[in-house]
Amino acid sequence: MLELVDKDGRTIGTAEKLAAHQAPGQLHRAFSVFLFDDAGRLLLQQRALGKYHSPGVWSNTCCGHPYPGESPFAAAARRTHEELGISPFLLREAGTVTYNHPDPDSGLVEQEYNHLFAGWVRGTPQPDPEEVADTVFATPEELAKRHEQGPFSAWFMTVLDAARPAIRELTGAAAGW
Repeated sequence: MLELVDKDGRTIGTAEKLAAHQAPGQLHRAFSVFLFDDAGRLLLQQRALGKYHSPGVWSNTCCGHPYPGESPFAAAARRTHEELGISPFLLREAGTVTYNHPDPDSGLVEQEYNHLFAGWVRGTPQPDPEEVADTVFATPEELAKRHEQGPFSAWFMTVLDAARPAIRELTGAAAGW
């Protein structure tokens, strides 16, 4: 179940996950995580091919939906560990963004009130193959090249652009984010 929200992020109900993503979509709470290694590279994940929504595309470190009543911060930390086998440290809020992104391949709609988080990670990801096909740490230049070459999630640039001020504060302007 997902938490449905109004345009200000106030909870107004719940809906089954697939139903909330079917056109025209229902505005629901989500989160997106951006984790960086000590070199200032962003950890990207390629979504597993078995995912019903956006399979095989590259995206930010982790994204998902809090359980109804669960804080977005707790959900972000929980899901990062479940999907990637790592735990973020110094995780901080990086704002919110609302968007509506239809996925032409699946017909599903991402209509989300998304809580953004940025932080650091140490160690090697141990991805759950049901969730993640691959991972890579990327510099801004490597990300730009990868973004030109292959498919990314429909929401990726929206959440990255919204999180950039907090990411720059976290990583330092010299990192180029």
